[in-house]
Amino acid sequence: MSEERRLEVLRAIVEDYVTTREPVGSRMLTERHRLGVSPATIRNDMAALEEAGYIAQPHTSAGRVPTDAGYRLFVDRLAEVRPLNVPQKRAIETFLSEAVDLDDVLSRAGRLIAQLTGQVAVVQYPSLRRSGLRHLELVPVAVGRILVVVITDTGRVEQRFCELPVGPDGAEVGPGLDEAGLGELRARFNAAAAGKRLADLPAAFDALVRATGPELGGVARAVADLVVDTLDTETEERVVLAGTANLARSGTTFELGLRPVLEALEEQVVLLGLLTEMTGDGVEVRIGHENRLDGLAEASVVATGYGSEGDTIATLGSIGPTRMDYPATMASVRAVARYLSRVLPG
Repeated sequence: MSEERRLEVLRAIVEDYVTTREPVGSRMLTERHRLGVSPATIRNDMAALEEAGYIAQPHTSAGRVPTDAGYRLFVDRLAEVRPLNVPQKRAIETFLSEAVDLDDVLSRAGRLIAQLTGQVAVVQYPSLRRSGLRHLELVPVAVGRILVVVITDTGRVEQRFCELPVGPDGAEVGPGLDEAGLGELRARFNAAAAGKRLADLPAAFDALVRATGPELGGVARAVADLVVDTLDTETEERVVLAGTANLARSGTTFELGLRPVLEALEEQVVLLGLLTEMTGDGVEVRIGHENRLDGLAEASVVATGYGSEGDTIATLGSIGPTRMDYPATMASVRAVARYLSRVLPG
C-alpha cells in the first residue's frame, strides 16, 4: 500500500511541477490533492522518494522537483495518454489532407506537432532506402534531351535532365526518338521496377537494358544510369524542424542555457541517429541523459514511427524540456503520426 501511495505522491509532484513550474512542497500536495493521508505521511513519502532518487530538492528550504528517474517512472507506470478530442482530431485530418505534396504534408505535420505541444517538432523524411519506385516518367524537352521524373511510393519526387547519347558520327542514338519510343521505354522501366525496393533497381535495370533492342538500348542505358545515380545521391536523410522558437518562450528554462539545445537540433545527422534508434512499436520517450547527447541532457524526446501498417518508413516526434506534459505530448505525436500515415501516397 505504501508503494502505491508513494507513486501517487510522485504523480502529484510531476503534474504540479509541470503546471506551476515551481518546486512542490508537502503543503501544496495536501491542499491540491486528496491523497487520504496526513501531511506528515506525505513528508515521509517525499523523503522516501528523494532517497530513491525520484525527486530532488533544488535548494535549501525549497520543495521538490522530479529527477530524470522520477519522470521515467512516471512515464512507465503512471502516465495515462489522453486521447485528443473530436475537434482536434478533425482539425489534424483536415489540415494534413489539404497538403499538395510530400514537402507540404511533412511541413504541416511539423507545424501541427509544434502547435499542439508548444515544443519543437521534428519530422523525418521517408527514407529512400525503404522506398520503392512508384512511377518513372520520361518527358521530351528538346532535341537530344529528356526530363526523367522519379516518383517513389512514399511521395518523394526527383527530377533530372538526361542528355541522350550520341554515336561515333555525332548523331543521336535512337534518332528521332518520338513519343511512341518514350512510351515504350517508360512502360519497360515501370514494369522492371514494379514491387522492388530502390536497392534492387540497378540489377533490374541492367536486365532491362540487355533486353532492349539497339534502337533504344543506348537511351535505356542513359536513363538507367541517371536514375540509379540520382537515387544514390539523394539517399541523405532530411528532417523538418518546426517550433524552435517555442524553446525561448517565457517559462521554458534550461539550467545550462538554451544554446546547447539549439546546437543539438542543428546537428541533423546526430538528430537523425536518435530518431532512428526510436523507431519502434508505439510511442517512445527518451528523458534527459537517456538521449546520450550533451545538448539534450535537460530535454526529453517523444517519438514514434509513421508509415503503412507494418512498414514504418520514418519517425516524427517532439522535443522539449524534461518538465513537459508527457501524456499530452505522447497523444499529440501519436495522433499526427496516425493521420500522416493515412494521407501519405503509397
